[in-house]
Amino acid sequence: MDDLEKTIADMQQASVKGMICIASDLEESQLVQALSAKHSVIWNTLGCHPHQAKTWNTQSQSELSCLINKAKPVAIGEAGLDFNRNYSTPEQQRYAFGEQIELASEFNLPLYLHERDAHHEMVEILSKSPSLAQKSVIHCFTGSREELDRYLALGLSIGITGWVCDERRGADLQASIPHIPLDRLLLETDAPYLLPRNIRPRPKRNHPKFLPWVAEEVARLKDISVEELVGITLANTERVFGIRV
Repeated sequence: MDDLEKTIADMQQASVKGMICIASDLEESQLVQALSAKHSVIWNTLGCHPHQAKTWNTQSQSELSCLINKAKPVAIGEAGLDFNRNYSTPEQQRYAFGEQIELASEFNLPLYLHERDAHHEMVEILSKSPSLAQKSVIHCFTGSREELDRYLALGLSIGITGWVCDERRGADLQASIPHIPLDRLLLETDAPYLLPRNIRPRPKRNHPKFLPWVAEEVARLKDISVEELVGITLANTERVFGIRV
């Protein structure tokens, strides 16, 4: 972030009370841990994104363990499988994911999960750790109703981003929203990515302050008030990640 203090101020002015900064590799894990230590409105994960799984080695698990012991994160991740772009090979991804599952289990932390074009393998892997799955989050869900049902059956919470505001490619997600139980629903921005397309004038990149646009669209699809949705998803966030906003 170019100007973190301004980012925080703009976020709070939009009535967004805090942000969870997501790590994609060891370097980012160290960075977001340092940020959350300095700012009471920032929390962090620790982990390795499947795109960065090629950087995971035999020392990575112990290095993350040291960071966890230094200051416990709210989750392990962004971890998972991405067979869409394969910036890391499937085998590299499986190795990094498996060791992060071990970390999450050891430290009693939820997984913050990424999945693209790997749904069936993700379900198979998580089904082997049912208690962990029940407290974890599938981040930026964009799938079909059938995929939603499988994730819900595992006990996962479902993270919804600005993808839901995309009239070009969000139809499947929009159709799935009414079927997500309110107590399993989370809102997120994935900033600086996935800018909600219903913002006018359209900014150049996403920002935590744009979370209300996601809330408005999800509330419309759930046929409830924005105020009710915000209250429910805030409580869900506090419960899943063990924080007080």
